[in-house]
Amino acid sequence: MPLIVYWIILLIATSIPAQSVPSFGVSDKVNHLLAYFILSILLYLTFSFQEKSLFAKRNAALLTIAVVLLYGVLDELHQMLIPGRSAEFLDWAADAVGAICGVLIISFLLKKFKKEAETG
Repeated sequence: MPLIVYWIILLIATSIPAQSVPSFGVSDKVNHLLAYFILSILLYLTFSFQEKSLFAKRNAALLTIAVVLLYGVLDELHQMLIPGRSAEFLDWAADAVGAICGVLIISFLLKKFKKEAETG
């Protein structure tokens, strides 16, 4: 459920015309990186803990990166339709960095907690 709620919020946020978006004094690229970092963590956890697809569970990292990168491309194309927004390769690159960092960090943490649970 957190993934669905977050993804809806992300879609709504990227559908707001540029002049209506509040500025937080942070680079646009940092916003992209953080948004996709969180998205990738939530999606990775969803793939990892679901029980319907063994393939998705075993390939959670790869699937997460593929889905998030594809969504990033679609989101950039979608933003071309929003007044004051545009599609930028560097935005997508920031999305990709956020997605990859999110997967690496959550994967590391899950392995660490699993190892601790097995030895503790």
